Amino acid sequence: MNRTWLRRLNSFEWLKNNTPHRLALLTAILLGLCSLLLVLLVSFFGQNQIALHLALLIALLEGVLSYIFIYFVLEYFIYRKIKLIYKIIRKQKRSPAESANMIDMNQNVIDDTEEEVREWAAENDRTLADLQKMEAFRREYIGNVSHELKTPIYILQGYLDTLLQGAMDDPDIKESYLQKAAQNADRLSQIVSDLDFIAQHESGELRLRKEPFVLYNLIREVIDELQSIASSNHIAIECKEGSNTSAMVFADREKIRQVLTNLVINSIKYGRENGKTVVSIYDMHRDILVEVSDNGIGIAAQHLPRLFERFYRVDPSRSRQQGGSGLGLSIAKHIVEAHKRKIHVRSQFGVGTTFGFSLKRV
Repeated sequence: MNRTWLRRLNSFEWLKNNTPHRLALLTAILLGLCSLLLVLLVSFFGQNQIALHLALLIALLEGVLSYIFIYFVLEYFIYRKIKLIYKIIRKQKRSPAESANMIDMNQNVIDDTEEEVREWAAENDRTLADLQKMEAFRREYIGNVSHELKTPIYILQGYLDTLLQGAMDDPDIKESYLQKAAQNADRLSQIVSDLDFIAQHESGELRLRKEPFVLYNLIREVIDELQSIASSNHIAIECKEGSNTSAMVFADREKIRQVLTNLVINSIKYGRENGKTVVSIYDMHRDILVEVSDNGIGIAAQHLPRLFERFYRVDPSRSRQQGGSGLGLSIAKHIVEAHKRKIHVRSQFGVGTTFGFSLKRV
């Protein structure tokens, strides 16, 4: 117990909840007690009544004057400045309306000032860290956009320059180069179109045309459309057994088609030869869960948190050889989030990957 009191005294915990009034009064009492002790000593060693009364008067005046002086110093030179700091911090942390309703400059704010300063400093640190991350992301994003646009433009320029310099006279070269130039022009157009789509979503201009439809029928359409691409990559696409259900969902059919197409194409790009892509439907009572799984090369754990970022590529060289804008997964994420749902991924390197999202059941 004694050690506890000593620790409290040493850390001045007993002073933390005091106001200037209390501190001044406490100091005045202590000084008055000292003066009273002096009076007692005078009365003990001397019998002069006049000296005794004079000493008592001095002690009383000393206590009153010390109280007034200390209170004035604490209130006007220290406490008010602390209140001002507290008020500024509160205004910075809250809106003007909230600050006006919550700040009472007559209350004992000194008890909360330390906590407010700590919270404010921590919040500023978090804000600064977020701004630094955003700045790094912005630099990376601009670099990626520049690179993605430059590649097809340079290739397109190269083919056209070669044709203009005389290769047009050779019919075989002309046709081949024009086809390749057209492919890169299409890729450039796709990148711009995808960027425009993401910009519409982020600005709130993306409009969904929701309607009830049978999800299984849409999945079958997507699989049939991509069957030739999968076959050329020696990959089989199928619906999981038991997914043939007539359950209906309420969503934008064409946007969900785009999500499914992007996910299936992604599984084909990163699938292994003679591999398999499986699309599954699970009845979750109020929702329908869709999963696109493959037994491809998989994704290492360090890449998963950034997988849906624009232009982020796990294997840049392989991704660009396979084509595409690098925005497929980002677009899929935006579409699913526009339906007030989340898209998720789980993967194990060397084993395979599964993407999934849910839709509201009708």
